[in-house]
Amino acid sequence: MTKTINTYNESSLHNTLKLYYAEKYNGQTEVEADGHIYDILCEDGHVIEIQTKNLSKLADKIKDALAKGHKVILVYPLVYRTRIITTDEEGKPVSNRLSPKKGNIYDILRELTGLTEILLKRNFTLEVITINMVEHRVRTPAPVQTTNKTRRYKKNWLKVNKRLDELLETKQFKSKKDYIALLPKELPQEFCAKDLKMPRYAHILLWVLSRIPVIKQTGTKGNTKYYVIASEAWQSR
Repeated sequence: MTKTINTYNESSLHNTLKLYYAEKYNGQTEVEADGHIYDILCEDGHVIEIQTKNLSKLADKIKDALAKGHKVILVYPLVYRTRIITTDEEGKPVSNRLSPKKGNIYDILRELTGLTEILLKRNFTLEVITINMVEHRVRTPAPVQTTNKTRRYKKNWLKVNKRLDELLETKQFKSKKDYIALLPKELPQEFCAKDLKMPRYAHILLWVLSRIPVIKQTGTKGNTKYYVIASEAWQSR
């Protein structure tokens, strides 16, 4: 079910989601506690952190919050479609187009590589929200580098903002079964990357699941690794 969030008119994706979740869970934003500043701290002690990329940067903060007895929800917005609006430096429209790229749930995998030891911790929940987003760009007279110098090549535009357009779906990951569900339903008892029939994601999916771990490597045949779903993975967290 698609839900358009137009209650808030914030200028950034992160701030909009922060306000949305603060209202949803009756929490306060930007609360200093335990030596941290939490995005949201609720009356019942729940901590909610919202991170649009580089989830591993929150690993130590989440570990500490869990150690101090908090329940933690990490919210990650997964972008399904992006509308790109470009203006010139004076704010005059240049273009308005829909990016051809489409996201899917497996795009979270690279973000999870730095969190594998946390994913199944008691009192931790990863909440993935699939969204449509608007990205605002400003056309520059000449190709430029970003302030954090991440571009391989200079381009003639700068990204100035990301804005939430629609919230499409919410999916929580907190049990072993939630992560097993990322595997295709029709798999042999012993399987390899090729059996997953998703060349783009198979190897990183198996890597993440084997480190939680909800799958176990049984052996290799040539250069191919084979796995089975761990019997204990069907049990509760």
